[in-house]
Amino acid sequence: MSGENSSADDVQQVWDVVVVGAGPAGASAAYAAAVAGRRVLLLEKAELPRYKTCGGGIIGPSRDSLPPGFDLPFRDRVHAVTFSNNGRFTRTRRSQQMLFGLINRPEFDHQLVEYAQKAGAELRTGVTVQRVEQHGSAVPDRRTVAVVLQGGETLLARAVVGADGSASRIGAHVGVKLDQVDLGLEAEIPVPGTVAEDWQGRVLIDWGPMPGSYGWVFPKGDTLTVGVISARGEGAATKRYLEEFIGRLGLAGFEPSISSGHLTRCRSDDSPLSRGRVLVCGDAAGLLEPWTREGISFALRSGRLAGEWAVRIAESHDAVDARRQALNYAFAIKAGLGVEMSVGRTLLAVFERRPGLFHAALTGFRPAWNAFREITQGRTTLGDLVRTHPMAQRALTAFDRRPQTTGVPEADDEPDA
Repeated sequence: MSGENSSADDVQQVWDVVVVGAGPAGASAAYAAAVAGRRVLLLEKAELPRYKTCGGGIIGPSRDSLPPGFDLPFRDRVHAVTFSNNGRFTRTRRSQQMLFGLINRPEFDHQLVEYAQKAGAELRTGVTVQRVEQHGSAVPDRRTVAVVLQGGETLLARAVVGADGSASRIGAHVGVKLDQVDLGLEAEIPVPGTVAEDWQGRVLIDWGPMPGSYGWVFPKGDTLTVGVISARGEGAATKRYLEEFIGRLGLAGFEPSISSGHLTRCRSDDSPLSRGRVLVCGDAAGLLEPWTREGISFALRSGRLAGEWAVRIAESHDAVDARRQALNYAFAIKAGLGVEMSVGRTLLAVFERRPGLFHAALTGFRPAWNAFREITQGRTTLGDLVRTHPMAQRALTAFDRRPQTTGVPEADDEPDA
């Protein structure tokens, strides 16, 4: 644990790090700070476990960012992907090795929080943070941040990590700027055993009718997670896509146990990641992959970094040192996740104009499938792929220039090499 309390701390406990939000980003931040031996408080407005709209795919980078010994609660292990282009030109690619695993978010998130608690973090649920203050009467000195809760209670911290989701109050304090907002709609559909068996070990990805949209089916035992995502502002068309998608799959006769929606938000390139002694990570920072809108790996990786740098900020004795540590955090994010987001933006721009070409590449061009497989398995990232494979960079440029195509002839079940 950190050293003895100062005289100011005798009046009211000062936490080394307060983390707001107990999703994957917040739990990872709390774990990283607690493992370093600091006094950590993790705040969550809901009671755990709680439902979250999310496909629940755990790709290699997510798995590699988990605490040591973390036993992933997989509901299924994916070895095959069926691709379709708005319901047509269906083709299935298979892999001998697992591509990625599927989890239910309530149990996954809860397990992450338990790891943070085992590392020494204290959890408070049912708590809503109204605002943070770094100046004013609630703040005893320049090394302290006041976290003001609904109801008036004030907590004090040496550093704060905002991981409170895409409508983040901490993000608003930091001044997070967003340049891409998408609407995801999802249904959890319980199915009979015969239907579940047909989907076991296989997911479906369907390139949708609106620019940049796609749908998915993720099997989780006796339930299928079926969802679609597209640019915000296309609400009616997105809802219609989901209904038609479910109908096309022959699942319209099954009653969903949960139907939900969620806005995902990507940060703009110049969006801040900190303000004073406050950092943001995960959805609160607008960190996710712009093309697929995959956010779990971004939450886990940015959360861990935020927890590590929050410890350094907590140890900073003046604003200059705190600022230096916050800038180092921003540099670490931009050098890794920022590069992946940049490539993802390029992919999305190409995909919006050329979905048929993407489909043709993934289903008929082995290097493209190999790249998909290596990214999901965690052998490489989007950033590394473009950085180390000039062919990938050239292909992106070529994709952007070629005329639009509608797809490839229908085929099924091509095995992995």
